[in-house]
This record gives sequence, structure tokens and C-alpha cells, in this order.
Amino acid sequence: MATAALDKPQAQSERGQTIKVIDADTHLTEPWDLWTSRAPAKWKDRVPQVKMHNGAQSWVIDGDKVIGFKAHPNSSIRKDGTKVRNLDEFLGLEMHDVHAGSSSLTERLQVMDETGIHAQIVYPNILGFGGQATAKVDPELRQVCVELYNDAVAEMQEASNGRFFPMALLPWWDVSKAIKETERCRAMGLRGININSDPHYHKDDDGNLIPDLASQHWDPLWAACESLEMPVNFHIGASEQSMDWIGQQGWPSLTRDLRSGLGGAMLFFNNGRVVANIIYSGLLDRFPRIKFVSVESGVGWVPFMMEAIDYQLAEIAAPKSFAMKPSEYFKRNFYACFWFEQEGLDDVLRRVGIDNCLFETDFPHPTGLYPIENLEGRLGNLTFEERDKVLSRNAAKLYKIEI
Repeated sequence: MATAALDKPQAQSERGQTIKVIDADTHLTEPWDLWTSRAPAKWKDRVPQVKMHNGAQSWVIDGDKVIGFKAHPNSSIRKDGTKVRNLDEFLGLEMHDVHAGSSSLTERLQVMDETGIHAQIVYPNILGFGGQATAKVDPELRQVCVELYNDAVAEMQEASNGRFFPMALLPWWDVSKAIKETERCRAMGLRGININSDPHYHKDDDGNLIPDLASQHWDPLWAACESLEMPVNFHIGASEQSMDWIGQQGWPSLTRDLRSGLGGAMLFFNNGRVVANIIYSGLLDRFPRIKFVSVESGVGWVPFMMEAIDYQLAEIAAPKSFAMKPSEYFKRNFYACFWFEQEGLDDVLRRVGIDNCLFETDFPHPTGLYPIENLEGRLGNLTFEERDKVLSRNAAKLYKIEI
């Protein structure tokens, strides 16, 4: 791997103390045998796997439903450690083209050492950032796929010696099953969950539309997450409705790569919709200790959004009341992740709340912070204690990571 281009975030105090950086958003390029190597014989032909489909190797589920055309590795890091920054070239990459650290724990830990990362929080790819791709199959198969994924990543976490922390997928289509899986994953040592942000566009096992996350239908899950101290993570694109890489955001006259760039940027703002709905739902008065994380959304929109929903509540919905101002719930119950931001980052982090910010790289995705460049310069106006919090201690406290 070419390490010369890498810039370790060596955040130090005057006494030479080194911050143990925790990367709050990375992804696993799932090994092709992740499900098939663990599936009972009954399910082996139906779980996610790579097979030929219409002349191309593709991820399929339930035998013939494509969930990853050409089995794209979802990694922009080549074997030699260089990064692809061209959309067409990225889309042409295959598993043998990309760095083994995208999918292998051993090589991932090497990348972490080379880039100065102590620990990583990890999200999936193939089943969707919120597990939404499981909607393509029947509930029983969905359940098997979710459980096998969680079993596999729990094994990886155990083998990492306290450095690799995947977030659990949930059977979000059934709240009682979601609670049981949360409890099972907590018992296996996993430190948080991620979930479909828009389940209300789907139907339950009985054919009824699932209530949205603001409904009290979900209170038992929030109670379990609060009791088990399992953070609830909303990664951008965590539903079919929010996933719009090249679709509706860019105007038709723009080239595909520009529409992709615009679509990706607009996903950041879409997480503000999720955060604001949670705040306006009132659930935070019922569950004051629950923690939510807005993942891969940046942080710059947070002060504006919080000021806006404070204002809108007063001007349009004055009869509605909560125990606190909407913006105050963010300070108490939410975290947001930064990575690429440059201009005035120290001021933005303070406006959002130093205690509410996490650092991420999004490795090995295309818009990820790789190499890690000028992190010290961007955070140079923060005190050592503030840098320690946003780069390490906030995430360590939230996800119970030993540093």
C-alpha cells in the first residue's frame, strides 16, 4: 500500500499526549461468503451471494433478486492505496481491484495503523445502510439475513481486540423482533443499531403499512435502546426514499458525475429531516436518555436547522409544547459527524456543540476522507480538550470504547 500520501491525525497536547482517534463512520465491503458460509442448508441458496446474473457477477438474494449489480465492491481505494475520483472509473472497479482492507479485518487494521485511527464504527453496504434492501424478500428470509450479518460482524469485532465496531442491522419491519435482535446483539457485544429511516413506506407481515418512527408504535424499541444504552444511528441513504445517488436532485442537463455529486450532497441535508421529525415527535420527552446519531451528514446544517425548527414551532405550531426547546433536544440527545468540512470548522463545531460532534472518514467510499488531510490545521483553533472530545472521547463515551 502507498502510505506516503497519508496524513495521520496526530492530535497532541503540549505534553505530547496523543489522541486515540475514533472514526465514527466507515463501511464493510462484505466478503462474498459472509452469508453463505454461515447459512444453514435450508437457506444457503437464498441468502445474499454473488453469482452470474445476465452475464455479470452480481449480488443476489432469494436466488434471483439483484441487490448489487456486477458485485461492485463499494470501495474507491485501489490495491496500492490510491483513490479513484472519477465516477465511471469507480463504477468499473471489481473486487480484485480494490484494497483488501475494504473487506478483510487484518488489512483494515493495517490501514487504521497507517492512518492513525485507533478504532472504527462500521456500517454495511449490500443490505442498505439502514437494512432497507431486505424489503425485497419475505420476512423469514429477511430475518435470517439480518441475524447472519450480525453474527458475522460480531465475530469481526471480537477478533479486532477493541478496534472494529460494526453497528447491528435490525428486522425493522417488526418492532418486537427488532427489540429481540437489539437485545441479542447487545449480548454479543455490539454497541449500537442502525435502522431504516422511513419504514412507513413498507408493509408488515400482515400487509399493513408500518407506522413511521414518530409513532408510539416504536416506543418499546426506544425503551430497549435507552435501557441497553444502544445508540440509534441514522446513516444517510438509510431508506429507499432517501437514497438518491444520481436521481432527482440534479437537473437532467447535468452530466451523470455532476448529478451524482449533487445527489450525494443533498443526502447530507436529508438527514436533517430525520432529526427534526424525531424532535417534533415528542419521543424525547418520553425517553430523555436515548442517543441518536446522524451519520455521514456533516455538521454545518445543524445550527440553521435547529434555529429554524425553534422558529417554526413558535410561529406556526404555538399550541404545541415540549419540555424543552427543539434545539435543546439536539444538545441532549444527538450527535452529528464531520469529515470534509474546511472553512471555519472550529466555529461550526462549537455552534453545534463540542460534546455533540464525532469525526468520520467514510472509508472506503468515494467521498470519504482518504487520505486524511490537514486535520490538525482545520482543528487548530480548538483547545486540546475540545479536539480530544470531537476526535475521540465523544465516540468512546457513546459507543463504550476503551481508550
